Amino acid sequence: PLADLVPIDEGCGSDSSTLDSVVDFLTMAGRPIEHVIMMLVPEAWQNNSSMTEEKRAFYQYHSCMMEPWDGPALVAFTDGKKLGATLDRNGLRPGRYYITVDDRLILGSEVGVVDVASSQIRFKGRLRPGRMLLIDFQQKRLVEDEALKASISRMHPYAEWVKKNTVRLADLTQPVLGDDLKAELMLDDKKMIRRMKMFGYSYEKFDMLVAPMAKRSAESLGSMGNDIPLACLSKLPRNPADYFAQMFAQATNPAIDPIREANVMSLECPIGPEQDLLKETPQHCNRIVLEEPVLDPGRFRALVSLEGFPAHRIDITWDSRDGPAWMETRMKEVCREASDAVSSGKAIIVLSDRRFNESRVPIFASLIVGAVHQHLIQQKLRSDCALVIETGDAFEVHQICVLLGFGADAIYPYMAYHSLSRVRFSQNEPKMELAKMIENYRVAVHAGVLKVMSKFGISTLMSYKGAGMFQAVGLSQKVIDTCFTGCASVIGGVGLDVFAVDALRLHNQAFPRRELPPLVDMDVEEFDEDGVYHFRSIHDTELHMNHPDSIAKVQDAARRNSRESYREFSDFQNALVDRCELRGSFELALDKCTPIAIEEVESVAAIVKRFATGAMSYGSISEEAHKALAIAMNRIGGRSNTGEGGESDDRYLPGANGENKRSAIKQIASGRFGVTSQYLVNADELQIKLAQGAKPGEGGELPGHKVVGKIAETRKSTPGVGLISPPPHHDMYSIEDVAQLISDLKNANPEARVSVKLVSKVGVGIIAAGIVKGKTDHLLISGMSGGTGAAKWTSIKHAGLPWEIGLAETHQTLVLNGLREKVILQTDGQIKTGRDVVYAALLGAEEVCFSTQPLIALGCIMMRKCHLNTCPVGIATQDEELRKKFTGKPEHVLNYLFLVGEEVRAIMAQLGIRKYDD
Repeated sequence: PLADLVPIDEGCGSDSSTLDSVVDFLTMAGRPIEHVIMMLVPEAWQNNSSMTEEKRAFYQYHSCMMEPWDGPALVAFTDGKKLGATLDRNGLRPGRYYITVDDRLILGSEVGVVDVASSQIRFKGRLRPGRMLLIDFQQKRLVEDEALKASISRMHPYAEWVKKNTVRLADLTQPVLGDDLKAELMLDDKKMIRRMKMFGYSYEKFDMLVAPMAKRSAESLGSMGNDIPLACLSKLPRNPADYFAQMFAQATNPAIDPIREANVMSLECPIGPEQDLLKETPQHCNRIVLEEPVLDPGRFRALVSLEGFPAHRIDITWDSRDGPAWMETRMKEVCREASDAVSSGKAIIVLSDRRFNESRVPIFASLIVGAVHQHLIQQKLRSDCALVIETGDAFEVHQICVLLGFGADAIYPYMAYHSLSRVRFSQNEPKMELAKMIENYRVAVHAGVLKVMSKFGISTLMSYKGAGMFQAVGLSQKVIDTCFTGCASVIGGVGLDVFAVDALRLHNQAFPRRELPPLVDMDVEEFDEDGVYHFRSIHDTELHMNHPDSIAKVQDAARRNSRESYREFSDFQNALVDRCELRGSFELALDKCTPIAIEEVESVAAIVKRFATGAMSYGSISEEAHKALAIAMNRIGGRSNTGEGGESDDRYLPGANGENKRSAIKQIASGRFGVTSQYLVNADELQIKLAQGAKPGEGGELPGHKVVGKIAETRKSTPGVGLISPPPHHDMYSIEDVAQLISDLKNANPEARVSVKLVSKVGVGIIAAGIVKGKTDHLLISGMSGGTGAAKWTSIKHAGLPWEIGLAETHQTLVLNGLREKVILQTDGQIKTGRDVVYAALLGAEEVCFSTQPLIALGCIMMRKCHLNTCPVGIATQDEELRKKFTGKPEHVLNYLFLVGEEVRAIMAQLGIRKYDD
């Protein structure tokens, strides 16, 4: 029996070793090795209209048995009788081969791995995406891809089996919104608002996230980073999804561009009971195929009423009168009910929170989906059912991704559809029917899911689903073990008891237990405001590190060079950091230090030379602001950064007054946007952007209304056409590639130091060590909270980790590997005060980078309208009239940085440290 053979894989090796174990297992069970490889590493068949029907049926049949091994791979394989190789579906690994006149095959990742005289080469070629090369030693012949796969595809009548047994939900569904379903979704305003409050909606979230998706079929853009507390430090009840950061690719494998590479992307998934992996029968493809995971009302109704796939609905609410401790008990009951239902033959488990009311509280969807998924795995029942969640608390793209990543097969976000009846249209916007808005919303959500998958280089939802491609911040180990097994967690923290209290707090907002004051109209209900996206001055809203009082104080300090104003700013800002960031939990061990006189500490002028400004491109900010930053940094001996927007040639030479307007750091991101030879040689530092803090794993966005005149000319692009760059260096699939680019840049400008920009995540230290071995001179570890450019809100809020984690890991990894002396470390991400700089230095950074704060010193008031071209102070706009409002001066940035340097120097004196390097 199969039970005697497990475990197939020991679970302690790499992804490659797991693949090797499964290939060995399936080959030993009787399948030809080429058949096994076609199962495990299939071509991108879903969108390939030119593929033969036989081959398509083969892949579709086997997709019902096995998820594809996704990601860059040149796989060589043999069973002793045959030798072959195949490329991944994207062709992200090179595979080149020679066939010699004496019938030898030489295959390698590059041409020239083995020297062969040209006279000895009969044929040379390369493997293409998803294609296979096979040598059959018994038949003494080379079998090419087309003939090989045609032969395998005819082993069984796969097309007939698929046609008779596979159920495609798209072929069965009713209209998106029939009259009865429409009536069900239309609620009176008071009832609607209460339900939305229960699931964490606010005016901002609805107006900035949900409504734009319903109107425009796309997520909305944001800007200026994320300056609210980590979820584990927030004073507001937060959805468990907020505790997770999306994984992303940098250096070791490439991110994918989901727009330009749409032909290899797929959301199609078979769901429902699976059969014995070692056999092939018609029943093996008797599964339900979903083209997309987020269901509309018609598709959901069709799914739960499918003949032959009995569904079982489980209530995931609990009685608030039993207290918060009861939520965990109810979770265990739901898990047991799910496993009992599957054991009794139910094919679809529907977890539903629709039964919530004044006394019943819904369990957070991500908690219960994760818990049931893990419980069914432990009971060896997970492959016997589909897991569907019918929930009200999934309406953001990130929340949908967390549900999919931790085990959901399909999602019915019914509250999101209810809420669309509240979408309001301006006079210039065409009115839409509810059914059309639902479809638009689904299109936007699915595009967002593809974008999140592609950040890590994953092409198919089958590979992403249940893989847990997230990192947790601030969850207890018990929560991880119960609901999110295997997910990396950087620090402990919140337990199920806290989530139960948060659920009760949300429930109390919807159904308040207190009597309302007599002047309050009981018939009027409106959203509470939580201030997650914009600062709100009312009580019980989210903190923001860029607080208006903080902005006013630092601008006064910068304009008047006032130490008193700066001290007030620093005290206020540090108090905010204490409540928002990990470093707020740090405390300097002053009682263990011997203070020294401040005169013994190195000068402020020497300290500020370690400062740089972040990569803010010309185009995202105005020419005046861009030049002011460059002039200020050149005066103090620091460095400003062009960003990925290029730099106009007239700035390479000193101005009429001898002022240096040239940015010392030139950024290179996929070689686009103004990267020329002249650009490269006019640099003191060349920075390779492998990822960026605001949106790791994806490229920048510059709306068309900002691509005008000189900006379009500098970027070598078309005026008025929006620029969505591919993920930075999405053609980088290994450390060796990064090393090659480092070498190329050193040849382009031997005088410049070469820097590589990475974003903080668990494992960044290993990547950094490889890049240092690739001869980089400088490393920037960027935090997730910074970023000034435009990006989707999903990326701004939910990707990357705090710089404290990445910097500490990188420093320690380099020390352990004897590499620390070979590189200079820098960090950035909402660094604002001297105390922040000192913390960065103590964690290993020789240099620090400021982005948001220098813009604030120049006059930024954090309107977060950068992407709209309507910045009222002329900083992040290309509008000629608005640019006239710019009043910033290089002296303002210079004053601010010197005041920071003075604070650093004072803390160094308290610590008894004379030099920054110490």
